Amino acid sequence: MTKTVVILGGSLAGLHTAHALLKKRVRDLKIILVSKSTHFYWNLASVRAIIPGQIKDEDIFQPLQTALSRYPAESWELVIGSATAADFDSKTVEIQLSDKSTRTLPYDQLVLATGARCASSDMPWKAVGNYDEAINCLHEIAAKAVTAQHIVVAGAGSTGIEVAGELGYEYGKTKEIVLLCSGDKVLGGHNVAAAAASELGKLNVTIKYGVRVQETKTNQGKTDVVLSNGETLRTDLYLPTTGLIPNTEYIPAKYLSADPNCRSVLVDEYLRVQDTQNVWACGDVVSKPRAGFFITQKQAASVAKNVEAVLAGMQPTIAKGPPVDIFACAVGRERGVGRMNGWIKMPSVMVWAAKGRTLAVPMVKGYIDGSVA
Repeated sequence: MTKTVVILGGSLAGLHTAHALLKKRVRDLKIILVSKSTHFYWNLASVRAIIPGQIKDEDIFQPLQTALSRYPAESWELVIGSATAADFDSKTVEIQLSDKSTRTLPYDQLVLATGARCASSDMPWKAVGNYDEAINCLHEIAAKAVTAQHIVVAGAGSTGIEVAGELGYEYGKTKEIVLLCSGDKVLGGHNVAAAAASELGKLNVTIKYGVRVQETKTNQGKTDVVLSNGETLRTDLYLPTTGLIPNTEYIPAKYLSADPNCRSVLVDEYLRVQDTQNVWACGDVVSKPRAGFFITQKQAASVAKNVEAVLAGMQPTIAKGPPVDIFACAVGRERGVGRMNGWIKMPSVMVWAAKGRTLAVPMVKGYIDGSVA
C-alpha cells in the first residue's frame, strides 16, 4: 500500500527533504511537495540581486518541476498552493491552490518546512509570494536603487549588514547610504561587530546607533523614516531588514511556542513536532537553535532520515546540528566577517571565499539536480 509523505514548503528545507527521500527510491512511497511558488528561490543572494546586472534571475530562480522530474513520475507530485489548515489528528492538510480553490491532502507522514517571511512583507530577503511576485519585487528595488540618491537600511543584523555592504560597494561613492542600528554595536554586539562596522565605513556607509524606526510615511515619492530619537530621515529608498515571522499560521496553536513575536514549531530531539507521531519540522519554522542555512541543511537531512526510518518500522535518531557553528557575513563583494563556534574569528578572505564571492549561488545546482541530499 502506497505511503504518502506531504512536504509543505519548496524552499531550502522542503526541497532538500524531498530529494533525500526520493533518491532512496523506496517502493510504494509518494512525495507530495507543496509550494506557493513554481520556482525554488536562492534567497541568500537577494542582497546582491538588488544591484542591477550582478545576478541573473535564472541564477537564483529555478523551476521545482525541473528538480523533481528526474524521479519516476508516480513517486512525486508538485502542488502549487499554500497550507491554510492542518489537522494532525485526522492526518490532513488544507491547501489553497493558486486558482483559489481548496484541496485536502491526506498523509501518512507530514513535514513542515514552510520557512519564514520578512516582517516587512514586501522585502525579498525571504520568499515573496509566487514566482512573478518575487521577481517583480527584486526588479522594483533594483530600479529604485539606481535612481536613489539617499538610501536607508533599517536593521544591523546579518541581513542589514549584507544589504548595506552591497549598496556601499556599488554606490558608496555616489549616494548616501545610512544603516540604522538599534543598539550600540552592529550584529548584536558579537565579537565581529567592530570588524563589520569598520568594513562598512570603508564602503562609505554611515551607521546611526541607538535608534529604531517608529514609523514610515510616504511623502511626495520619498519615504519619511521617523526614528525613536525624534529625528526624521527623508529617503529615496527605504529597505527594512528587521524581523522574521515563521509561516505557521496554519498550524494549531498548541504545537507552537508561546512567544507572540515568533510562533515557531515546538519539536523534540528528533525534530518531530511535540505530541505527534508522524509530523516533523525543519528550517525557519523551527528556528532552533537559531535560523541559519547550515542548520537548515542538517535538519532537513535528519528529518528525511527519520521519516524513512519510521516508515520502515524503526525508531528515529536524535537530530544533530552542524559539526561547526559558523556565522559568515559578506560585506560587499570583496570583504566579510565571520566566526566559528561563537568566538573564533574568521579572516576576511576566508569569508569572502566561502560566501562573499558568489553568495553560494553555485549551490543552486545541487538543489536542482538533487546532489544536495
